[in-house]
This record gives sequence, C-alpha cells and structure tokens, in this order.
Amino acid sequence: MTTARIDDAAEALVIAGTGARPAAAVLVGPRARVDARITGGGKTWKATFPLQASRWGGPLLPLPAGRYELRIADADLADLRVPPAVLTGVRIAVDGDEVRIAAPIDPVYETAEGRATLEERYVAQTGGTENAVFFESFYGRSVGCNPRAIDRELAARAPEVRRYWSVTDLSVEVPEGAIAVVEDSPQWWHARGAARLLVVNDWLRRRFARKPGQKVLQTWHGTPLKRLALHRPGFDPRRMAAVVKESRRWDVLLAQNTYSERILRKAYAFFGRPIWVEGYPRNDALVTGDAAAVREALGIGADERVLLYAPTWRDDRTEMVDFVDAELLARQANAVVLVRGHSRTIEQGRDRAGARVIDVTGYPETSRLLLVADALITDYSSVMFDFSVTGKPMYFLVPDLDHYRGQLRGFYFDLADRAPGPLVRTQDELAAALDDPDHVATYAERYAAWRRQFNTRDDGHAARRVVDRLLDLGFVTR
Repeated sequence: MTTARIDDAAEALVIAGTGARPAAAVLVGPRARVDARITGGGKTWKATFPLQASRWGGPLLPLPAGRYELRIADADLADLRVPPAVLTGVRIAVDGDEVRIAAPIDPVYETAEGRATLEERYVAQTGGTENAVFFESFYGRSVGCNPRAIDRELAARAPEVRRYWSVTDLSVEVPEGAIAVVEDSPQWWHARGAARLLVVNDWLRRRFARKPGQKVLQTWHGTPLKRLALHRPGFDPRRMAAVVKESRRWDVLLAQNTYSERILRKAYAFFGRPIWVEGYPRNDALVTGDAAAVREALGIGADERVLLYAPTWRDDRTEMVDFVDAELLARQANAVVLVRGHSRTIEQGRDRAGARVIDVTGYPETSRLLLVADALITDYSSVMFDFSVTGKPMYFLVPDLDHYRGQLRGFYFDLADRAPGPLVRTQDELAAALDDPDHVATYAERYAAWRRQFNTRDDGHAARRVVDRLLDLGFVTR
C-alpha cells in the first residue's frame, strides 16, 4: 500500500509505502527535477520530496508550475490522491503518478466571479500614488532583460523606491530587495494599480486601467529583424486595432539604436511621444559583467569552449525548434552547448539533456549567457544585435529561411547580405563553419559595419542614462 500527504511545515510531498525500500524516487517536470530523500526500510519506507529546487547556484525556490511525473521504483502509485492544497510557495495536487504544481493562489480567484471581483477592485482603485515601480519581463515568465537592468540601477541610486516584480509563480527569482507579486493574485492587481511607474518589455495584458499620474516605460526586448505589429504580413483589422490600443498605453518607448527607433515608431503607430535611444540596459553586463562567476555557477570550466544556441520562436509552433542535436554538436565542436529557448517556449517545452549540454531556457538573464559564450548560434532572433556588443563570432542556422521570410514573418533587411557570420542550413554545415579558422577575417568588415549601425550606444552605461531620465522627469522620486 502506498499513501501520499503534504507536509505543510516542511513544504514537502511525502509518499509512504510498505515493503522493500525503493532504489530511487524522483519528481520530474518540464523545467525541474527533484530527487526524494528516502528513509526506512524493511517493512515500511518514506520518500520526502521538497517542493523547492535550486538552479545554477541560486537560492532554493518553489518548483515551477506544471505537470510532474512521480517515479518511484516498484511502487504502485495508481491510487494516490491529494486534493489541491495551497502552501506558502506552491499549490499542489496529486492524482496517481501525476503531480500538478501551480502558483499559490487561492482557487477562488481563478473562478470567473473571483477574477471579475479583482478586476473591478483594480479599476476602482485610486492608484498611481505609491513611490514604486511595477516591473514585468516577458509576461512574468522570467525576471531579466531591460527591466532587470533598470531595477538594479534604480535600487542602487534610489533604494527608497519600492520595486514590485510580476511573476507567473514563485519559482521566478526576483532581484534582492524587490517584492514578488504572482500574476492574477490580489497583490498583483493592487501593485499594478498602486505603482507610479510601470516598466515592461512586452504588451500590458489583462484589463489595464491607467491611474492619474501613472507612467509606462515600454523598454521592448530587441532590435527587430523580423517584421512586427502593423508591419506583419497580411491585413488583419483586429490586430491593427489591438496594436494601436496597446501603444497608446505607453508614455515612453526605449530603443537600442536609431534603426529600431524608426521601425518601432511606425510598427506601433507611436507618434507624438518620446522614444529614448539610449542603448539597451540589459547589454551593460556585456561590457561590465564577470564571465568567470557565471561560468562557475553553470559548472563550466574556465578553459572550456562554450556555444550558445538561442533560436527565436515560431508563429506556427509552441515549442522550441529542434534543428540542433545539442549532444552531437558538443562532440562535433568539442564544446559545452548551452540551449536557450525563447521566453514563449518556457511553459510548453522541456529542458534538453545530454553530455556537455546545459538547458538554460529558464536562466533569468540572457545577457549573462552571452557574456560566457565563445560563439552564438541563432537564426532570426534579436539576440544577434545584443551579442554583437561582444565582438565574438556568430553563426546563423536557418533551415527554414525561405518559409520564415516568405510566409511567417518577413524581414526588414536581407539577412544573407548583411549577417556578420555564415548562414547554414544543416548541422553538418554548422559544424564545418565552427571549425573554419578564417571565420573572423572573412566577416570582419561586415561585423564592423553591423556594430556601427546597431551598437553605438551599448557602452555599459545605458541603465544609468535611462534611470537619469526617470528621476529627472519625476516618474519616481528619491
């Protein structure tokens, strides 16, 4: 017989059984894995699964939301049942060998009536009165990008400003001194309404109602190669209306360079309001960061070659593209391969695994990964415009180039004519390109021209300039 219970005090799932002690017990999810502590033996045994995990040398945090498989050798799990229980860090339910982890929100707020009550309370809230910033990066799936860099600069220079961070669940680590607010919780709605400034890098979702005196800084999240918003292929009146409605919510838009400024203004019909061309705060780390510390946290040796594979997402699929066999590439290039899926694939996909392969899709800051990488492998992702700050080699694996360019999105310029690295169609071509001793010389002129156009403001001081403006304009005060 096997039973399951929740240990509230320890924030743990406890499975107990009779008979021989199992050799192993593990809880496996899409982005996390927990090994149980097994005790007992002889007639009875107990497997205790902590509902927290540490990744990349970081603190213990609650498990990411998702469906987990409970695996206990030689144990009958079919009759296990634990009704939903809300703990401090997670909400958990058990049904046979399936464990469901969710954010610790009272289920009453997930009903139609509960959601409506919170929205109505938010709309009626006076708001915009707290000397605080509400940060959100990639819809709360991570805490990084330009908002995080601005947070760090603001915390150093105006520590009295309260900083809220929107997160999908408490597995998302927030910066020191910040307050995590779980999306759709009462605290999340209140913080979004109370803060005088919102700093976001994507669309404002849910029912946004601007409060008197409240400002919105839209940092965006990349210099565009692929067509955006009003420039996307096809005529869609609903999309056009949504784009215009969204951009009217922003007071200021941040651009990495003048090229982006021109495109973003037209793509989002952002007329009559300022665009700050200050470089990207997230790229300050590429100039000032400590690569050795990041390597150590990831468990990478100081002398090991590191390749970062970071493709963009596709409009016609939910999971990350599978154009690279990462374990094979690690052998071909004699390197550690970091696999970085797009933020839109975090919830749908599973971590890649293999010898000398590290899946860093859930890693909080892309800039730190760029810092440790000796070379970047991407496709149409805007990460190419960030990595070029480093001057290190880039390779473009684009087996679906014709489909992506001609049907899915389209480009603002011809990548083949200007890319500061080779475009390859297969993994074998990629391996050969990675082994080319003439790579740097071949692309030196293109690379220099690229950096002159896209990286002139990425000098390590972008966050300082942005926070200067926020303080000078009184968006927050110190």
